[in-house]
Amino acid sequence: MISIAIMGYGTVGAGVAALLEDNKSRVTRAAGTPVDLKKILDLREFPGDRFSSLITHRFEDLLEDPGIRVVCECMGGKTYAYEYTKKLLAAGRSVVTSNKDLVAAHGAELLKLAKQSGVRYLFEASVGGGIPLLGPMSRDLGANRFREVYGILNGTTNYILTSMAESSAEFDVCLREAQDLGYAERNPANDVEGRDTANKISILASLAFGKHVYPESVETEGILGVSHEDILLAESIGCRVKLIGRALLDEEERVYAFVAPHFVSSVNRLAGVNGVFNGVILRADAVGDVMFYGRGAGRMPTASAVAGDVIEAVRTPSSSLPPLWEDGAEISDGSEHVSRWFVRSSVPVDASYFEAFDMISASAFMTGPMKNHDFHRRMDLFRKKYPVVNAFRVLD
Repeated sequence: MISIAIMGYGTVGAGVAALLEDNKSRVTRAAGTPVDLKKILDLREFPGDRFSSLITHRFEDLLEDPGIRVVCECMGGKTYAYEYTKKLLAAGRSVVTSNKDLVAAHGAELLKLAKQSGVRYLFEASVGGGIPLLGPMSRDLGANRFREVYGILNGTTNYILTSMAESSAEFDVCLREAQDLGYAERNPANDVEGRDTANKISILASLAFGKHVYPESVETEGILGVSHEDILLAESIGCRVKLIGRALLDEEERVYAFVAPHFVSSVNRLAGVNGVFNGVILRADAVGDVMFYGRGAGRMPTASAVAGDVIEAVRTPSSSLPPLWEDGAEISDGSEHVSRWFVRSSVPVDASYFEAFDMISASAFMTGPMKNHDFHRRMDLFRKKYPVVNAFRVLD
């Protein structure tokens, strides 16, 4: 029997505890040995809860118990979670986590520490909720050379944009609806400003390219500026508006990573990813394009991914493999990246500044493929004559 512990008894932590207990026989069969939940660390009391007898308020009760071999970090944040994870790994305990903020900021360091201690640091639940994604990338597709990874990585923003398209309502109305349904936090800034997606694409990029891509190097734009008029114009040319996180290698093997709203063409499979669902596309040399799709958040989908990592850590408690990635990614400014662009003004325009273009309406148009530096140079000239409301990349 292997004993485990959970740090943080919130939405995800409670889901992990319930899943491990309710599906105990399946977990035992998958892990090859019984898995016993021994302690749960949280500052709060939970009178009447089914696991109340396991609650402790002292981190030392986990760290100093030699019987606990795997700890699920479900606390979130980068302060106590970081401190406790380092101590656990140094003490020879495997740690599994759903904490995308921590992995994005300190993944290289924590993977190295786990390797030095002969234990596992696993984080399948940090990206894509319950979608099996990171494991297949590192294992099943491990012989491939990745050139690009991109996708819809935030269910809250995808729900809002889908609702705007289907209800003809503006952003604020659809945000309140998402909050009422529990899909958006009371303070939704991390989602709608794109920071959550930036953390996730930094993890995917680090795994895909083998070097740590820090969130600070990810150009980030959220969906606050998207209006219903943009969505209608997108639909008029067979596109949907989606918040996309993208990371790719340029010709000099540098990483260009960014988060921004895109016009997604109907020929791209991400155009059909709606509501709270996520979709991720990997572009690799041997297998070509591979798509992963499913619920990207929620109590039980995320708990499923954490429990899967628990099984992996129990089944293979130590590894001779090198860390999934190292520090030191070279970052590109993206100036040579080629895209088509949608541009909308508040007045009728002459789009000849861009040479190749297609008018969508009197005040909106689509450019031909352009390098970023050329697009922005021409936009600087265009803005001197016309007020620009929005400019979005187009994803074919």
